[in-house]
Amino acid sequence: MDIESFVKSPFLVPFDGQFNIVQTSTSAEDYGEVPSKKDCKKQLKKVVAEIDVLQQMMYAHDHHSILLVFQAMDAGGKDSTIRAVTKGLNPAGCQVHSFKKPSTAELDHDFLWRTNKALPERGRIGIFNRSHYEEVLVARVHPDIITSQRLPNVDPETIWQARYDSINDMEKHIANNGTVVIKFWLNVSKEEQKNRFMSRLDEPEKHWKFSESDIDQREHWDSYRDVFDIALRETSRPWAPWYAIPADNKPYMRLQVAEIILKTMQSLDLRYPVVDQEEISRFDAYRQRLNNER
Repeated sequence: MDIESFVKSPFLVPFDGQFNIVQTSTSAEDYGEVPSKKDCKKQLKKVVAEIDVLQQMMYAHDHHSILLVFQAMDAGGKDSTIRAVTKGLNPAGCQVHSFKKPSTAELDHDFLWRTNKALPERGRIGIFNRSHYEEVLVARVHPDIITSQRLPNVDPETIWQARYDSINDMEKHIANNGTVVIKFWLNVSKEEQKNRFMSRLDEPEKHWKFSESDIDQREHWDSYRDVFDIALRETSRPWAPWYAIPADNKPYMRLQVAEIILKTMQSLDLRYPVVDQEEISRFDAYRQRLNNER
């Protein structure tokens, strides 16, 4: 069956393979009038409250789960965006997973294993801070990662397309089984990344966020841009769309992410379960029992 879970948005990565990362702006102003920081925060609070209502309904309905995937360059705003769009939601309805360097046990399985076992249950929102896409992003920029994974018969000319195909197949499989996949690439500019790194160096409360490896990876900026370009083009599909969100303006970025989540949830046929009439006919007896308690 064909599953479509995308909503119309100027940030939607097209499904026809025509995405061009160089022509995708990191600036909110290029997409129209930009609300003030205060207005963005006010609107975000309202949107998250609406998401909360729908999440409770989704939990009761128990037919769908939602998987939110966040990818970005370093300092793109993944952590703060996840925090902002989940603030006010029932913690029991969310599952957040952050994927770092694979463990020895994870490397003894296929590259999708560690994320597959973290997929959200029906009724819940699962959030991946980095994801299975690391294996076609970081691993492609640093191909020595692939050679260290003890894979048989690795062909560097074909492994990447094979991985895109595996990702598309996996995401279509879970979509067919009730998981709504929404993927966000937070598109930050190189200059803004530099500013954020400088603030981490200058502000004591942000020192813990900085690592020399941040600068090391920044030296590969063009390579990362190229592999993001290919990955988004190859894996944005109607059942698992990518949205390239301009990320230089954080309040605006968070609001756009939240609105896409809300619109996607509104497109689902969410409803509270209906109790059958036979059970409802017993309600008066239940009320009487409660009123007669001593």
